[in-house]
Amino acid sequence: MIQIASLSFSYGKKEIFHGLTLEIPEPVACLMGPSGSGKTTLLRLIAGLLKPGEGRITGVSEPVSFLFQEDRLLPWFSAEENVAAVLPKEKRGDAASWLRRVELPEESFASPPGKLSGGQQRRVALARALAFGEKGLLILDEPFKGLDAALAERMIDLILKQERPLLVSTHSTEEARLLGGAVLTLPAGRV
Repeated sequence: MIQIASLSFSYGKKEIFHGLTLEIPEPVACLMGPSGSGKTTLLRLIAGLLKPGEGRITGVSEPVSFLFQEDRLLPWFSAEENVAAVLPKEKRGDAASWLRRVELPEESFASPPGKLSGGQQRRVALARALAFGEKGLLILDEPFKGLDAALAERMIDLILKQERPLLVSTHSTEEARLLGGAVLTLPAGRV
């Protein structure tokens, strides 16, 4: 269980959290709330990408794998190389297997991200996140944007088969229902 105690965080003078205390149960939790409620900021704090002004976060399973809202693919690498980049040298050959699991067409494995559709880029980013760490916390920030409902359902099945702690930010109650687990809602405005 991830425990957040008396957490405060600001971007300059803009306070996002003040004294936030929250328990995030494992293995699956969905973080919901309106735009601007701090979901992405909280995910980045949990991952250690941002440091809180005050308070602490404990119970995070390492290593943390993070799928950002933006795909953040390396444009000079192929789809397969983007996934291989996060794998240990001896496992880089597994990149193609991860791309197959997210249903990327084989003819796209050698393509750079700029030659892929938005949904294909999202799946490459998802494959990379799933490939990294394999056992630590998997954080997914709006993971199914650009995917149709049937494909999103299949990706949810794939994600849940990984048997690792999962924290997902979503606006979709249907995605939260399919993912199962606890649903935590951040209120609008400062917490």
